[in-house]
Amino acid sequence: MSPTALESTTTPPLAAHPSHRTMPVLSGLGLLLLLSLFIGVSLGTLPVAPGTVATVLAANLLPAGWIDVSAISEADRVVVWLIRTPRVLVAALVGMGLALAGAQLQGLLHNPLASPDLIGTSAGGAFGAVLAIACGLAARSLWYLPLLAFLSAMGALCVVYAIATQRGRTPVATLLLSGVALNALLGAGTSLVLSLQASNYQVAQEIIFWLMGGLDSRTWIHVGMVAPCVLLGALIAATVVRELDVLLLGEEAAASLGVHIEHVKRTVLTSAALLTGAAVAVSGVLSFVGLVVPHMVRLVLGPAHRRVLPASALAGASLVILADVLARTIMRPEELRLGIITATFGAPFFLYLLLTRKREIGLG
Repeated sequence: MSPTALESTTTPPLAAHPSHRTMPVLSGLGLLLLLSLFIGVSLGTLPVAPGTVATVLAANLLPAGWIDVSAISEADRVVVWLIRTPRVLVAALVGMGLALAGAQLQGLLHNPLASPDLIGTSAGGAFGAVLAIACGLAARSLWYLPLLAFLSAMGALCVVYAIATQRGRTPVATLLLSGVALNALLGAGTSLVLSLQASNYQVAQEIIFWLMGGLDSRTWIHVGMVAPCVLLGALIAATVVRELDVLLLGEEAAASLGVHIEHVKRTVLTSAALLTGAAVAVSGVLSFVGLVVPHMVRLVLGPAHRRVLPASALAGASLVILADVLARTIMRPEELRLGIITATFGAPFFLYLLLTRKREIGLG
């Protein structure tokens, strides 16, 4: 079956002839991301003039001596390049990672309500980070918390996959149930660690703040931590774009067309876990990004993953950047946790999905 025939059988009415929209939509999302990056660096507790931002960025990106920054104060240079630019880049990478993971899982599971949380990686990352804080490792080195969070996220995937796989096959229903069970177990473990630290106010507060998600105090080191993982996860996802499209026809039909179903499942789960684990490791738990963004993209561009994946990456990056800007500015000089912002906007959309698709998912 040709790609055109495939799209004609799976594209929803709201996305008629989506191929005509691909380049305009991707171009628009690219421009939105650039604008979001600039806004993210400019706005904060102390706004910085756009001209100052452009000058400082150019001075650091271009060869030394090309741009004169003598008229700009040292404080503004530090704020723009050492404080806000890495924070905004981490936000973009986190948004890309979560949105790409959600887009792949929704395609693999044939469910618009699927998200990275389903496979246990978010809960695993949270548990690892909480252990790092509670044991004092996070205070010893900047690397311990994200490292333990990432390893725990990947470990959670391995456990879920091992439980769900029998005789070389991984049924989707068993995978989901295993993920739900492990999420509950890891959530209980996280709550236990938090309760044991209740008497230590500083540690308990740090744990709670991390679980609520946030990008405060992120540096270029964090950019270096998350960027390779997101890049690798995106490259892995790109290798199964065609297979994910064919899977829209169902596993039996895809297998008859030569798709190695179990290989695709392993590849998608590995990519999703890598992307989610890296994101959770540097941002804490952010709800609904991996659910909302891919679904909105599909409404506009249709289900073809060669369009959905890059559009989701661009839209997810912009969403998290703008949410972080709102978290920094809505209650200046205080800062809201980023997870509160994403949940506040994501939860109503999730309820909308439930109401509009309850017949499809068996709720009415």
